[in-house]
Amino acid sequence: MSIEQIIDDFRVLDDWDERYRYIIELGRRMTPLADELKTDGTKIRGCASQVWLVSRRENRNGQDVIVFQGESDALIVRGLISILLELYSAHSADEILAIDARRILGELGLDTHLSQQRSNGLFAMVERIRADARALTTTGA
Repeated sequence: MSIEQIIDDFRVLDDWDERYRYIIELGRRMTPLADELKTDGTKIRGCASQVWLVSRRENRNGQDVIVFQGESDALIVRGLISILLELYSAHSADEILAIDARRILGELGLDTHLSQQRSNGLFAMVERIRADARALTTTGA
C-alpha cells in the first residue's frame, strides 16, 4: 500500500466512522515491533498512548534510505503510525525532510478529525521521524 492509495481510499469512504475503522485496520496489518525494540530510547514523548518508533538506514538499489518501524498499544494510534510509515519509510533523508506532513495529513482530514491530544501525538511522531532523518544524515550511521 502507498500513501496515495490511502488518500484515495479516504476519498471513497463516506463518513468518519468508516475512516476510523479503516485506520484501525491499517494498524492491525502492521508487523508488530519486537519487544527488545520497545525501549525508553525508542519511545515517543508527547503521545497519550505508548508509542515506539525505530529507524535505520539501508542501502536499496544504491540509494541510502531510512526505514521506520513503529508500534503503539492503542489500535487507532497503530493505524496512524501505519500512515506515517507509508508516508516516510524507505525514502532518503532529504526526501523525508521535504515532505509536508501537515498538508498530506490535512488531505486525509486528520488535522481536524483527531482529538487535540491525538493530533499532538501524531505530530510528535512526525517530528521524531524528521529528527531521526537529520541525525542519520549527519552521523552517517
